[in-house]
Amino acid sequence: MSAQSQKNLQQYVLRLADNALIIGQRLSEWCGHAPALEEDIATANTALDLIGQARNWFAYASELDTDGRSEDQLALLRDERDYLNVLLVEQPNGDYGNTLMRQFIFDIWHFYLLEGLTRSADATISAIAEKSIKEVNYHVSRSSDLIIRLGNGTEESHGKLQEALNNLWRYSGELTLSDALDDEMLALGIGADLSGVERKFQAAITRGFHEASLVAPKIGYMQRGGKTGVHSESMGRLLAEMQVMQRSHPNLTW
Repeated sequence: MSAQSQKNLQQYVLRLADNALIIGQRLSEWCGHAPALEEDIATANTALDLIGQARNWFAYASELDTDGRSEDQLALLRDERDYLNVLLVEQPNGDYGNTLMRQFIFDIWHFYLLEGLTRSADATISAIAEKSIKEVNYHVSRSSDLIIRLGNGTEESHGKLQEALNNLWRYSGELTLSDALDDEMLALGIGADLSGVERKFQAAITRGFHEASLVAPKIGYMQRGGKTGVHSESMGRLLAEMQVMQRSHPNLTW
């Protein structure tokens, strides 16, 4: 593998790692603050699943790193523009309805992305995807059930979910938007076919919204940029909190 091909592969893996890490960080912010004890525990467990998946991706990205950076350095010591997660995952938690809607959209997409990656020609990527999809299958089941129950619940719960959908749907387009790196990885048999992911995602998300009595807003322009390091203003604050220990105490270990 040429040096450039290795770098491109690492960038693709970092996208996968950053998505799981950043949404895991967002979910962990609810620990001790969720509206019910059961939700507090379930949300924390989902965060742990995603951060565990992120560790697997970062470990592989570290193997590919030509500068010899460790998985911890890649996860916690890059600058904002070096993170390659989609914009959806960095959006603030807001109220719990907003968090649930963000998770529902992410879970549906994440499942079909991992499904595609289980067929990757890269043995490490396919192995991590195979392991991760088992957890994500449960994430889909849980978030779908909550969205449907609350969407058909009280006027207040329905209203909060519809408002969250109206605010977050603009970030959904980036999830399946293919760029040059996606196209290269697909051509090599390594990456997932995002056009196929999009078809399955749209079918599943539309069905979920219908069952929850929710309507996706019609949006002319979808937000994008996270996959190339251009983030929303909330990303800097998230990283400041996530990185404070490593930056305040370099080479910190337990």
